[in-house]
Amino acid sequence: MDPATIQNILTTNLNLLAGAAFKVIAAILLWFVGRKLIEIATGLTSRTLKNQRIDPTLIGYLIASLSVVLNVVLVVAILGYFGIETTSFAALLAAAGVAIGAAWSGLLANFAAGAFLIVLRPFQVGDFISAGGVTGTVVEIGLFVTTIDTPDNVRTFVANNKLFSDNIQNYSTNPYRRVELEAQLDHSVNPNEAVRVLQERLSNIPNVVSNPSPQVEIIRFTPMGAVLAVRPFCNNAHYWQVYFDTNRIIRESFSESGFAVPQQHFQIRQS
Repeated sequence: MDPATIQNILTTNLNLLAGAAFKVIAAILLWFVGRKLIEIATGLTSRTLKNQRIDPTLIGYLIASLSVVLNVVLVVAILGYFGIETTSFAALLAAAGVAIGAAWSGLLANFAAGAFLIVLRPFQVGDFISAGGVTGTVVEIGLFVTTIDTPDNVRTFVANNKLFSDNIQNYSTNPYRRVELEAQLDHSVNPNEAVRVLQERLSNIPNVVSNPSPQVEIIRFTPMGAVLAVRPFCNNAHYWQVYFDTNRIIRESFSESGFAVPQQHFQIRQS
């Protein structure tokens, strides 16, 4: 091989190496510049959404999704710069997405349900709710689970999809709720007198609202006598205080009025 041929080969190889090195350096610069632009874009989007007073949890969802999409676009652009066929890569990415979605369908369902809970707002942090078989105060609405503290102070984590697919009762939305109690009377007690006594005392219980006024009515009859439905109204925060005070008032008012203790009465006849 003559010196001219060797020189041509060396020159060609050097040109190829220089071109490859230039592309690698350019790809690295493109990566860092792209990452910086993605950070700027997500930062601007986050500040814009915060200025619109959108819920912080929803902002987190949107920013994370935007960041993933922009990073995928950046990688595809870099591969295209190297001359790699991105159509096949996109198909592979789509197939991987389908496989991951099938494997993580439960997690994705919880993620989507969490997004809907944030947007639709059936409840907020601090609300007292009953949903998904759990009753308690909402502590946090997370990406996949909602944290609830039950009345007996047990922290419970409920999957968002279970909450969203079930009936949700929010006790904190309305300004008041009804306390449900019953009072058993003896046959010898005049129900109208018992109703009058209870209505006078119920209004004096702390935190019982005056509008609507407490309800005391006959709800049914048993072998012992009439049964009264005792229903004062109060804010959810005072529910248990009013519940226990009403029970105490029933016992005290009946005792002070001299009402007989309820007993079953039977009459036996011989023919």
